[in-house]
Amino acid sequence: MTMQWQWLQPDVSCALRAYAKINLTLDILGRRGDGYHALATVMQTVDLYDTLCLTLRDDEEVRLVCTRPELSTEANLALRAALVLREYTGERRGLQIELQKRIPCAAGLGGGSSDAAAVLLALARLWQLQLTAAELVKLAASLGSDVPFFLYGGLALCEGRGELVRPLPPYWPTELRWLVLLKPAISVATAEVFSALTARDYSDGSHTRAVCAALQEQRMPSLAHLHNGLERGVVERYPEVAAGREALLEAGAPFVRLSGSGPTLFTGLADLEQAHRLWLRLQEQGYEVYLTQPVSCSAESLTLAPLPAR
Repeated sequence: MTMQWQWLQPDVSCALRAYAKINLTLDILGRRGDGYHALATVMQTVDLYDTLCLTLRDDEEVRLVCTRPELSTEANLALRAALVLREYTGERRGLQIELQKRIPCAAGLGGGSSDAAAVLLALARLWQLQLTAAELVKLAASLGSDVPFFLYGGLALCEGRGELVRPLPPYWPTELRWLVLLKPAISVATAEVFSALTARDYSDGSHTRAVCAALQEQRMPSLAHLHNGLERGVVERYPEVAAGREALLEAGAPFVRLSGSGPTLFTGLADLEQAHRLWLRLQEQGYEVYLTQPVSCSAESLTLAPLPAR
């Protein structure tokens, strides 16, 4: 997983970053027998991140404190990840999770899923668990379809309902070096977006295959293949998203796409000066907007692999 890691007290406390993502593609292949939709999507982590601090407690209690108090509940995926891992391993040591929230919630950026994956990987180290990659992926998938992707981070093809992850070579087009993200002032429920899909929103996965081929050949994909099967319905259903899309285009964005189920929209530019000018213009209009870059896995990051005890 792409996240910066720091031991605060060896074997007792650590701090780490959990990064957001965007979807370069999102092909909806159809509805599965289990009620989920079959997907093919290319995702990339970006340097908008939450910060987590995990500290072992002397008792058996597991607690979460978040800078957004309404998220300090049992429904928080970071807390659920810790509890699921405790149940799976039989670990009884307590834990304090402190979460500084920066990634917008219900925004199509995967913030909650990223937090959950960060907790799984960090606790494997803190609790000195000998878990295999397959075990971690299974636990992650039980928490949500995007969580397995965040065990890897970087650039990846995700299939199934999103939980089948194949990391891609870390090539990123220079044309998309700077990413501007615009979050309309609404939240969108993923389940509602998927429930509103119709047959015309389905595709055969060709957009995702074309983008994967372009990236593997180290070239910029065609903008026509930066496709999101959820975008039509979200833009039509939520006027705020349609307005944000128009604001981006009028401000000079070369293209605009929806990330995940939205409502966050993004564009990419090669030049920092142009990207900053676009970011500033939208900020002056009152939009919640972020200027980011892609984040790839590095030697300093935790990665999904058998994790040795410290």
